Amino acid sequence: MTDNINNYCVILAGGKGRRLWPCSREKMPKQFLDFFGLGRTQLQQTYDRFSKFIPVSNIFVNTNADYADIVREQLPELPESNLMVEPTHRNTAPSAALTTHRIAARNPEAGVIITPSDQAVHNEEAFDRNMIDGLDFARKRDCLLAMGVKPTRPEPGYGYIQMGKRSEKNVYEVQSFTEKPERDFAKVFIDSGEFLWNTGLFLATARRFRKALCKLLPPVFCHFDEQHPKGYTYEEENNFIISNFPSYPNLPLDYGILEKSDNVFVMQCDFGWADLGTWHSIYEAMHKGEGDNVVIDSDVMLDDSHDNVVKLPKGKFAVINGLDGYIVAEEGNVLLICKKEDSSALVRKFVNEVQMKKGESFV
Repeated sequence: MTDNINNYCVILAGGKGRRLWPCSREKMPKQFLDFFGLGRTQLQQTYDRFSKFIPVSNIFVNTNADYADIVREQLPELPESNLMVEPTHRNTAPSAALTTHRIAARNPEAGVIITPSDQAVHNEEAFDRNMIDGLDFARKRDCLLAMGVKPTRPEPGYGYIQMGKRSEKNVYEVQSFTEKPERDFAKVFIDSGEFLWNTGLFLATARRFRKALCKLLPPVFCHFDEQHPKGYTYEEENNFIISNFPSYPNLPLDYGILEKSDNVFVMQCDFGWADLGTWHSIYEAMHKGEGDNVVIDSDVMLDDSHDNVVKLPKGKFAVINGLDGYIVAEEGNVLLICKKEDSSALVRKFVNEVQMKKGESFV
């Protein structure tokens, strides 16, 4: 597959990764970990995936200032001007606004893929094909395109996109979007056959992204462009980002793209997908061993134990007896033993309580 000089990718890698606490910690979130012992971190695997069909010079990474040096260390080949450093934590819509502004200035004809950094893809060839076809569709229709996959279970931890009128082949108008429904509603969605999982992958031209995000966010970059009608240096833009980024609201890209924009479509993709952002989603996505246990790169002896997910540090050995449906995870100064059911809400609760009672060194 040949490179296309007008294709770009934005990897969002600024999250704190608290949903996989305690293994993912605020100083070293999950996107920078070789969580599964594969030899590459999740950020590096995402970079590898896109660099097969997008020029390296066209791959951008968004991250927080706290993690900029980690990105530079893990992706030394990334051009410095392609590292978008945010001075404070915000959500994904402001991140997309920053990078699409820089890409549009560099290449007005750019088609852009915005992607999370913590996903599993099971069929790489199908992924490449879906992405290229998606960019072609987004250009042709001048639209926003979400990438969806057919659900395999009523998963309350994912977003769902309802397919409307078919546009062509496997592309549909977006009828509605629901973020993390209750399990009963998720089952109704699956039974209807009208819903896809939202992968968090969004495609459009840089111009279309900027137009959609300007409706959602304060028009700070529009003012910046007005002040620099003859162009600007990266240093001027970076100084502007540092001064103005905190004025952006804390909004997710899904909300702006799927709920607040016109001319939005969804492609039903076939590349096999899993979100690796929570313990429960990892359990569902991973190969199950004896007793339907998932052991992640750990040395464990399980006896009369079922439906657990276990992640321990190197050099540790665990014997677990009579445990059913739990998360057992240790990293540094924290050991978590937590019911797997509804674990996303429980982990969020524990992180907040630990931070208040024990301090930052435990989160």
